[in-house]
Amino acid sequence: MEPYNSGGDVSSSASSSSSSSATSITKPQEMDGYLAEAGYNVRSSELRHVAQRLERLENVMVNSHDDLAQFASDAVIYNPSDMASWVDSLLSASDFNAPDLDFADAIMTDPTAALPADTWSDVPPPISTAAPPMQNHQQITSFTAMEEDSGIRLVQLLVTCAESVQRGDLALAGSIIETMQALLTRVNTACGIGKVAGYFIDALSRRVFTPQSVTSDGGSAHENELLYHYFYEACPYLKFAHFTANQAILEAFHGHDCVHVIDFNLMHGLQWPALIQALALRPGGPPLLRLTGIGPPSPDGRDSLREIGLRLAELARSVNVRFAFRGVAASRLEDVKPWMLQVSPKEAVAVNSIMQLHRLLGPDSTRIEMMLGWIRKLNPKIVTVVEQEADHNKPGFLERFTEALYYYSNMFDSLEACGAMQPDKTLAEMYIQREICNVVCCEGVARVERHEPLAKWRTRLEQAGFRPLHLGSNAYKQASMLLTLFSAEGYRVEEKEGCLTIGWHSRPLIAASAWQVMPLPEATATATNRLGIVNHSANLV
Repeated sequence: MEPYNSGGDVSSSASSSSSSSATSITKPQEMDGYLAEAGYNVRSSELRHVAQRLERLENVMVNSHDDLAQFASDAVIYNPSDMASWVDSLLSASDFNAPDLDFADAIMTDPTAALPADTWSDVPPPISTAAPPMQNHQQITSFTAMEEDSGIRLVQLLVTCAESVQRGDLALAGSIIETMQALLTRVNTACGIGKVAGYFIDALSRRVFTPQSVTSDGGSAHENELLYHYFYEACPYLKFAHFTANQAILEAFHGHDCVHVIDFNLMHGLQWPALIQALALRPGGPPLLRLTGIGPPSPDGRDSLREIGLRLAELARSVNVRFAFRGVAASRLEDVKPWMLQVSPKEAVAVNSIMQLHRLLGPDSTRIEMMLGWIRKLNPKIVTVVEQEADHNKPGFLERFTEALYYYSNMFDSLEACGAMQPDKTLAEMYIQREICNVVCCEGVARVERHEPLAKWRTRLEQAGFRPLHLGSNAYKQASMLLTLFSAEGYRVEEKEGCLTIGWHSRPLIAASAWQVMPLPEATATATNRLGIVNHSANLV
């Protein structure tokens, strides 16, 4: 998140480019200029060092309340605009020397052993494609061609199998699955199409052979948080979501002395330390910050939401930000009611949804309409929405399956290029595998991964009485600088119609947008279909 410049204005100008790519920023001197302009006293050559220190600082947030408590002081001591020294100083003060990504209670030698055995589908193990020592170049070429042919054949069979499932011919689908499992022995399942095919074959197998075992249950809250953290560390997608949303929220809060963030998916609270630090440096002093974090109940009886709130409170106190936290435990987002949030009319409210609203979609539009309706009644200054840029909510199985196959092939390619080490990458891949399994295996209320592209969200939100807020040039620069922390060159950030997307080469994968409430006459004129969600006379329940 961009820190405030004590001598500058917090508002940002809109980007003049309708579509641009971060990959064009290649020269170190150009990146140093962007960093200086954004208020960062750090060179591009130092970013990787800073990223490693930030990762360790995140682990303090996740794992150690005692260590975080040492950050507390009565004054703002460090200037976050001097990024490198600030992070090093915090780490020195915390005396935190645990290894990176240390989940001591969960990580085992076998990464899949960190989670219950019956939670996961059987991931096809990497199958060795090693051949006897080749005698000449012709043999190598022949072997490579055979593997490529097998990969192409796998894709064809996957689509044919999906067609059989859509027709209800499960006997034929089962036969094709057996053929594909045999064909997997001819390709490298550790990467590329072999890995992607393995996950999709596994999901099809579960749907065809054991449909009764497929439910909407994605595992325990602890498992979800564990995999979320590894996916967060392995690739830039969640960091992009947090940075972009935070920048928009920061600008929306300009000039307000009492602000309230409602987070639809708190997880470890990793999104909020950067916002707290930026508010601490705000010209004129920081506001009172209230944070309401929504998350699942802890199965072991622990108040995990409160524990996260305490850690954030310690961090806020260390930089003299007045802070209040409220945890709302709910198994489903639709179970949350407005009265639980205790919103005051004197507050500037921000509603933050990171990959959550799609879970309210389905054949019955009542859930998403009710949610957007009561969000609108809160009259927030801003609503930040980050969603997968995919179309996995189609009614036809074949169309949904082929879209998912293409989408997740790009996702796995980008993850492979990041060079994450095992077992970290394995656990990050399990996060994606859960989405694949739900998209392919489940139907009805059990299918919750109902991703839709930005164009559909734009229509839905405008009909619900919201209008888009332009994510300005600061947000674009934030996302561009984020990509410098990853060695892969295929990531692209693009700006279009005031929204930002991050993707792999030419394929957008995640989209971020910001919204504000329309005045009632404007909302009435904009909506093409008068829905109950814009009826202000309705009672809040």
